[in-house]
Amino acid sequence: MTTTTTCRAWVIRRGDGLTLGFTDHDARLRFGNVTFRPDHGMSARALVQGSGLSVDNSEAEGALSDNAITERDLLAGLWDAAELKMWEVDWSDPAQRRLVFAGSLGEVSRSRGAFRAELRGLSEPLNAPQGRVYHPRCSARLGDGACGVDLSGPGLQTERAVEGCEEGRLFRFAGFPAFDKAWFERGVLLVLDGEAGGLRGTVKNDIALPGGGREVELWQGLGIVPKPGDRVRLTAGCDKRSVTCRLKFDNYLNFRGFPHLPSEDWLLAPQAGGGRGGS
Repeated sequence: MTTTTTCRAWVIRRGDGLTLGFTDHDARLRFGNVTFRPDHGMSARALVQGSGLSVDNSEAEGALSDNAITERDLLAGLWDAAELKMWEVDWSDPAQRRLVFAGSLGEVSRSRGAFRAELRGLSEPLNAPQGRVYHPRCSARLGDGACGVDLSGPGLQTERAVEGCEEGRLFRFAGFPAFDKAWFERGVLLVLDGEAGGLRGTVKNDIALPGGGREVELWQGLGIVPKPGDRVRLTAGCDKRSVTCRLKFDNYLNFRGFPHLPSEDWLLAPQAGGGRGGS
C-alpha cells in the first residue's frame, strides 16, 4: 500500500440492519459485500487513538441526503449507537487494506442541513458504571427485563389523533380517556404516522383540562412538528418510587430499589435520626 493510492473507507450499520458505505476516494470501492460510495458528502476527521482505555477521539460529518442519512432518521434515533468501521485502503487494490477504527456512533448534532457524529471506540462501554446502585428509588427502566411491566397492558397506553400542537412540544387533546392526573409524566409520546412518524419525546407535564381534555408537554420539542390527524401513542411514566410501583403498576415484587435505606442526614448524624441508634 503506497501513500499515493491510499484512501479511507468506512461502513455504518444501523440496528435495523441498514448498511451504508462511504469513501473519500473519487470513485466507488467494493469489498466485503459493501459498495463504498463517494457521493454522499460524508467525511471523517483524523483519528486520535489512545493506548489505554480512553475513547478514540474522532468525528464523522457530512451533508444530509434523502437517499443516505436523512434528518428524519437522525431525529428518530435510528442512527444512535450504529456500528462503524473504518479502513485505510489501497484504491488500486482494495484487498490491500488495514482496519484503523471499530466502534459506534455517539452523540449526533445537526445544523443547516448537515450532521456531525461523535465516534466512540470499542473501549467506551468500559467507562460505564458497573453493578447495582443502592438507592431508595428503583434502578430498572419501566418495561425492561428487570422491571417486568407489560407496557401494552390495560391502562398503560393510549393512542390519540393530534388535535393541536405547538412547536412540536405542547400537545392538546379533547375528549381524552379518564386517566389520573400526571399519569403520563415521565412517560413517552411516540408519533405513529405522518412526516414525524417514529419520533418520540419524554413527557414533562400531563395536565387534565376541564371538560375531559388533556394537555401534554414534552421536555424537548420534536424536530418535525406533527400535523392535526397524525396519531400518537402515549405510554405511562414512572417516578421510580416504591409506592408508585405498588399502586400504579401492581409490580412491587419486582421493585429494584431500597426504599427503607436511611437518609443521608441520618448516616451523617445518626443521633438525630429519630431514635435509630444502630441497634
